[in-house]
Amino acid sequence: MQVVSISSLKGGVGKTSVTLGLASAALAAGIPTLVVDLDPHADVTTGLGVRPSDQIDVGRLLKDARRGDLGANTVPAGWVATAAKLSGPSTSTLDVAMGSAYSGIYDRPDLGRRDQRRLTTLLSRVKGYSLVLIDCPPSLNGLTRIAWTASNKVVLVAEPALFSVAGTERTMRALELFRREFAPDLHTAGIVANRVRATSHEHAFRLGEMKQMFGDLLLSPTIPEQANWQQIQGAAHSVHHWPGESARQAAGYFDELLRGVMDSGRMRSRGARR
Repeated sequence: MQVVSISSLKGGVGKTSVTLGLASAALAAGIPTLVVDLDPHADVTTGLGVRPSDQIDVGRLLKDARRGDLGANTVPAGWVATAAKLSGPSTSTLDVAMGSAYSGIYDRPDLGRRDQRRLTTLLSRVKGYSLVLIDCPPSLNGLTRIAWTASNKVVLVAEPALFSVAGTERTMRALELFRREFAPDLHTAGIVANRVRATSHEHAFRLGEMKQMFGDLLLSPTIPEQANWQQIQGAAHSVHHWPGESARQAAGYFDELLRGVMDSGRMRSRGARR
């Protein structure tokens, strides 16, 4: 089971949109996937079309991690039913550990080592998934540390803009320090350049800068700015099941991106054996 945190220490770069795009690609590929919504705003839960239910949200599960049953409190994404209506019955799994403001009690800078392992403990008892995607809040407080402790990979999201690129460099340094102290097996799966405008000279310059700074960690493809992305998310719809050529192209970008993220650890392992 690959556990991947989607992170950025700068808000507004489309981190949640990338999480939703990767979840859509996983559903289309038939990869059994669990999305853990650790952002107290719970935008991923909303975007996945999760309806209110009696299941316990992830914040309350974290509070009672030793006895909490994450597997019994996941909710199927609304996308699964939508996909079945459009394409017929499917055995694909896309479940959600629902986010809520309650998880904010752990989003503090002084979280202890024991508390950082709460999600690790919950996930250790979960079976049936090949992929776990964790949507993190845009900070390096407790919830991001909880996510990184539970993960074996981190995907960083950035826009090709000055402050976002600088924020990504800070995140890389923070991630390396965290890996050394708390999670030696954690590695960076790569950096997603999001909301790229092909006609922007500034974006072209910053992308070149990112390639120089981050090298092979800058993932391909970059994700272009999409005019109807807000409409897709507002409808709580999978990009793979949204009509139109631009959505089809975006789905293809996320398919390729997901393959790169899933293969990142395998590539490093093969390199190490050589």
